[in-house]
Amino acid sequence: MIFSRILFDLATRNVRLHFLRSLLAAVGIVIGVLAITAMGMMGSTLQLSVSSQLSEGANALVVYPHMTSGSDEGITGRQLRDIKLSAGTNPVIPIMSGSDRITVGSKNGYASVYGLDPGDIGEIAEVDQGVSVRGGEGALVGPALAREYDMRVGSRIILGFEGGRSLRVVGILKESGFSGAMMTDNAIVVAENTFTSIYGDKGYSMVQILVKDLSAIDRVKESIESKMNRREDTVTVWDSRAFLDMVNQALGSISLFVMAIGGISLIVAAVSIFNVMLMSVSERIKEIGILRSIGVQKHEISLIFLYEAVILGVAGSFFGALVSLIGGYLLVSFMFGDTTFFFAPQTLVYVPTGMGIGIGVCLLSGVYPALRAARLNPIEALGAE
Repeated sequence: MIFSRILFDLATRNVRLHFLRSLLAAVGIVIGVLAITAMGMMGSTLQLSVSSQLSEGANALVVYPHMTSGSDEGITGRQLRDIKLSAGTNPVIPIMSGSDRITVGSKNGYASVYGLDPGDIGEIAEVDQGVSVRGGEGALVGPALAREYDMRVGSRIILGFEGGRSLRVVGILKESGFSGAMMTDNAIVVAENTFTSIYGDKGYSMVQILVKDLSAIDRVKESIESKMNRREDTVTVWDSRAFLDMVNQALGSISLFVMAIGGISLIVAAVSIFNVMLMSVSERIKEIGILRSIGVQKHEISLIFLYEAVILGVAGSFFGALVSLIGGYLLVSFMFGDTTFFFAPQTLVYVPTGMGIGIGVCLLSGVYPALRAARLNPIEALGAE
């Protein structure tokens, strides 16, 4: 134990004697660990944040009419009744949807248009300003659309081209992101009878079922499919959990790819450490010869140089992790305005992971120089200048 401490002290002394060279090598590790750790933490925070938002609609099942060649018919009233029977006590919300040209003042563009029973609107959207539609000519607009066209309660929207239907904005919805099958932030919501008076009645584009008990989603889905598709496929049932899984997989892959790019800097750092260690062996050939002549074994010579690599790795990894924590916190706070997910275990696990990778890279970089030092002939080493 005492002799190992002496070997460690020799390694520490060499790092101090060549401080600038060692510092530059450690800086490479700092940058590499910072890149991997920060990218991993940012990716994890983004994934948790998006999953949290999407999971609010994870209890939704959406039933679409089965697409057949040349058919644009939606879900009929009879099919809707069968869906309600299969859904049991879970809320069932039939939705008509389309898109149309809109004109607000001198601005024009395109937006999604949804038609719902006024009594169902509160199930999937919340009014932030004004009131909800009550079956008249009013319209609700999403917050993003309202900002883009500078709309307020009382503004007028013209649906369609010149001479289209003019509707008064009676309310502006709250930000909701993804709400099951609907994305209302950039859309217009009107009463069902208003929608059919403008676009005609071709059935419902989709039916959304809000399953109260998450554990019952599969049972409700199977019940709808067995009821509706008993003889032939008439509907397609979409599970919002599949979308959540797909998003999580995509974000995970992106995060891993970005971390791999950051890992390139660690490869550069590894080359730098390797070079520093080889230089250290070349400069200390005579010292190695003296140590061998007084009885120091080959593996103990190797330990000295491996200790040096570990010292550089631990120092660089520690500061790299520290900088990534501080920088990551500030960046997440700036980008998301909420650091809740930054302190989640799934995010913080990248700190020890990054440090472990950094130390491992340094240790591997020091293996060959350490073995080379151990293989030096003691007599030739003593005679070296």
